Amino acid sequence: MCATCGCGREEQIRFTTVGAPQAGQRRQPAHRDDHQHPHEHEHEHEHEHEHEHHSEHAHEHEHPHPNGSGHSQLSGRTVLLEQRILAKNDRQADLNRAWLAERQVAVVNLMSAPGSGKTTLLERTIAEVGPRFGLSVIEGDQETLLDGERIRASGCRVVQINTGAGCHLDADMMARGLAELAPSPGSLVVVENVGNLVCPALFDLGETYRVVVTSVTEGADKPLKYPQMFAAADLVLINKSDLLPYLDVEVSEFEKNVRQVNPAAQLLTVSATHGDGMIAWYGRLELLVTRLTATPS
Repeated sequence: MCATCGCGREEQIRFTTVGAPQAGQRRQPAHRDDHQHPHEHEHEHEHEHEHEHHSEHAHEHEHPHPNGSGHSQLSGRTVLLEQRILAKNDRQADLNRAWLAERQVAVVNLMSAPGSGKTTLLERTIAEVGPRFGLSVIEGDQETLLDGERIRASGCRVVQINTGAGCHLDADMMARGLAELAPSPGSLVVVENVGNLVCPALFDLGETYRVVVTSVTEGADKPLKYPQMFAAADLVLINKSDLLPYLDVEVSEFEKNVRQVNPAAQLLTVSATHGDGMIAWYGRLELLVTRLTATPS
């Protein structure tokens, strides 16, 4: 995972409020003394841990043991680094969760492989129910503002996070994105994670609800090939149902394979292009926001 692939270096990450004068500049969240920001408690340790990660990672690969006997030692060190990274991430995710709960803000973490239709799904959702939920978006991609501009054109506030070589968003990026976005109390934030069916499942953002979008064009075997992603889902959206007449794919096979790795997951079949099944999707979002805002802060 990411302790060994070298992704997500701090200097590569960029935050942009799409359409704002400061677009393209990397922004740091304001540090306040009232303890309102979800990031501030962990910030003083952040760079120390990241530098330790990268220096140890480089050492492992630049100095292999001459007779190969260091393999188990390096494997053990890699596992330890992974545990440190995930533990640090989970601490920040808990801070994010508390910050969001205090403001009664619901967050949906939208995850998928590239090309599943996440952005199209978001565009239609924003156009049809965005104002009802005060919807705003944190958009994750490795590079470009393309999807962020599409979301903004749909009439929604959006912060674009470009991760560089990073293959996922993490809780620290989420905290900084929330500081930039400043969602209204009682509103809904949708996070469009980096397109990847592996790493996003490992990194808790402090979100309220996890949604995996899969397309019928990807084949019904994806839940079996990427079980950790589908096991992490609260809801699986099977998208591009309008293409089913042209494919040798059965939705029932998708559903069976999802149930095999996650019996508790909810499933909906939708077409973000044609609108089929979208009313049921909006109903899930409304239930999510209603439940959160009905909970005393």
